[in-house]
Amino acid sequence: MAGSGGRKMIQSVSSTRTFSRVAPHVIPVLDRVVHRLSGGRTMLSTRMLPGVVLSSTGAKSGETRRTPLACMPEKTRGSWLLVGSNFGRQGHPGWTANLRRHPEARITYRGRDIPVRARQLEGAEREEAWRELLRFWPPYAVYQGRIERRIRVFRLERRPES
Repeated sequence: MAGSGGRKMIQSVSSTRTFSRVAPHVIPVLDRVVHRLSGGRTMLSTRMLPGVVLSSTGAKSGETRRTPLACMPEKTRGSWLLVGSNFGRQGHPGWTANLRRHPEARITYRGRDIPVRARQLEGAEREEAWRELLRFWPPYAVYQGRIERRIRVFRLERRPES
């Protein structure tokens, strides 16, 4: 990941409205290409934040959907937090509806395929996680301030292979 000076600059840029308009069309495409070319070991966006590729079942289609996402690893829990910020744009991202409907999913994290179960956080548990997320990536507060909806937060926990 970028050094602290580079990280601050990236956070500043990622908080802009221009970034919110452009990034959703560019970053996922680049992440998919780099992820494929690296054999699932890395993505371009992991220079900014840790990331996973989420393989979930489409809420409406029932088809497998692969979505590169930033994450916050919870080392003490062995889990990951995902934030449905949608880069501070209106509307929840589609992957959040997929996890709400079909919580059993898989992630690719650092080249490893891991079965997970997603749980949307609510109440005090969400507030505690949100505070940690803001320490981890302050631009989430900017995204939340731009929109009326409440950003969804999910915890992904390992599950046994099925």
